Amino acid sequence: MTRTLTPLLAALLLATAPMAHAAKTANAKMAAPAAAPAEVQEKVVYHINDSANARAALRNIQNHITAAPDAKITVVTHGKGIDFLLNDAKDDKGEAYLTQVAGLKEKGVDFRVCQNTLKSRKLDDSAVIVDATIVPSGVAEIGRLQAKEGYVYLKP
Repeated sequence: MTRTLTPLLAALLLATAPMAHAAKTANAKMAAPAAAPAEVQEKVVYHINDSANARAALRNIQNHITAAPDAKITVVTHGKGIDFLLNDAKDDKGEAYLTQVAGLKEKGVDFRVCQNTLKSRKLDDSAVIVDATIVPSGVAEIGRLQAKEGYVYLKP
């Protein structure tokens, strides 16, 4: 009879061991207070590829900063979207973009200009206002920010 009971007892122990471990783990989790989830910084990339939308985009960005002052905002431009970040650029009413861009830059907004666009238009880096940074590729920069830095994408 012991020959019959020994394998049954061993099987019973093996079957209940995982349950005992799970219960111990569950009890440990209940005993420790749950940590509050860490707040994640809001990171947004605004994509501008047509300067006809620049004035509205800058207004959107200003509204965004007013509503979420701690948001990290990056504006990436390429194609015709770089035009408002060129020296002496003005909107259709003749108003310079520089003042509004500088004001947003002071609030932490980062402006980036596509070097591929500059090259294709035969523009030197010095054609870009000092408040903007030149990146190798605008579209690649948008992809990198989304994939590697967790930015959300907005297209005004």
